[in-house]
Amino acid sequence: MVDRLMTVNAYTTLDLVDAVAEGHGFEEEAFATLNVTSPRKNPDHVSLQLELDNTQLTELPAHAETLTLTPEQARTIADDLAKHAAEVEAAQGNDA
Repeated sequence: MVDRLMTVNAYTTLDLVDAVAEGHGFEEEAFATLNVTSPRKNPDHVSLQLELDNTQLTELPAHAETLTLTPEQARTIADDLAKHAAEVEAAQGNDA
C-alpha cells in the first residue's frame, strides 16, 4: 500500500484481507490491513484498526479507522467472530 497510515510488521494481525468501502452512491473493493493491539505500558483498552489500500479506491482519501474497546467489548467481538466462523465452517462441511 502506498501512503499507508498504519504500521505493518510481523506482528500485524491481518496484513492482507478483502474489504469493501460503502457510501452514498458508491461501493469499492480493496485489500485492507486489520490490526488488534493494546498499549504496551499500562494497557487500558484494546484497539481495532482497519485501513483499506487507498491505491484501489477512487472515492475515499487515505484514512484508517480505529475502534477503542474495553476488554468486555473485545471479548464480545471475539465471541461473535468465533460463533460466525463455526456457522460458516459447518455450512461448508468443515466442522471445527
